[in-house]
Amino acid sequence: MAASRAIKAAFKCSPPVISWKSTGKIQQTISSCIERTGLGLHSGKESTVRIRPELAGEGRYFALGLNRIDASIGFARESRLCTTLCKDGYSVRTVEHLLSALEACGIDNCRIEVENSVSDDQSVEVPIFDGSAREWVRAIQEVGLEVAAHPSGENYDKLAPYVNEPIHMWKNDAFIAAFPSSNIRISYGINFPQAPAIGCQWFSCSFLDNFVYVEQIASSRTFCIYEQVEKIWQSGLIQGGSLESAIVCSESRGWLNAPLRYDDEPCRHKVLDLIGDLSLLARAGSQGLPVAHIVVYKGGHALHTDFVRHLSSIE
Repeated sequence: MAASRAIKAAFKCSPPVISWKSTGKIQQTISSCIERTGLGLHSGKESTVRIRPELAGEGRYFALGLNRIDASIGFARESRLCTTLCKDGYSVRTVEHLLSALEACGIDNCRIEVENSVSDDQSVEVPIFDGSAREWVRAIQEVGLEVAAHPSGENYDKLAPYVNEPIHMWKNDAFIAAFPSSNIRISYGINFPQAPAIGCQWFSCSFLDNFVYVEQIASSRTFCIYEQVEKIWQSGLIQGGSLESAIVCSESRGWLNAPLRYDDEPCRHKVLDLIGDLSLLARAGSQGLPVAHIVVYKGGHALHTDFVRHLSSIE
């Protein structure tokens, strides 16, 4: 009987799988408005993005006219080759690179306005630029950050999700897992045996500050296999794609628009995408990226966002 009570007490006192704890930092926003215009990768349409400062506790959200879509996993929808947020018939596509830069650079609260160059603003897409997050990081560095204000005059503590026990998810031979850790570490593996120039790659790094992201992750570009391009284009995607917005690898001829920025640039770009997708765990100005050692093999946006949904459901 005593042993039974002890076991029950142990389970009762065990910490939750995820704990939201203070990072020791205050919530921030950008110091002034950022505006950039470019083509959407999939739509091929020109759009303008304006990122504006926002109050503490508001978090990151997209504003399409009078419609607000929080950059939260609850609004993420399945979409091929990108991450899309939808609400009440409005959608914003290819948000991952922008959200990755905002998360990594510590912009916890901001309003993101996206407008098409044409009249339809119900379905918009964030510009792709060179296929990386470099343009967004440069824009953030130009204006700088400041403490996010609140009408009450209070500063808001910035929280982060800490993983207290291993969590994992499989899809066929792909997996993503998070292990307890005192700091954020990401290890990512990809495998493209049909394209020997890519092959099997692994990249691993620790995020003690945003320097690692800025210097090793942000400028890595999205990539594709040349032999798959026509089929993808015919399906209505990558209408705005070009050799200036991605690195392209042929199965037989290797990289068609070398040189790469890093030998393992494709793998690093997967880390960039992962950070953008994991940022969807954030809300009310918190940090989305879990404090954990995150290990991924052959992941993609669908696996990333499914994992975030799982994390959100077990908090």
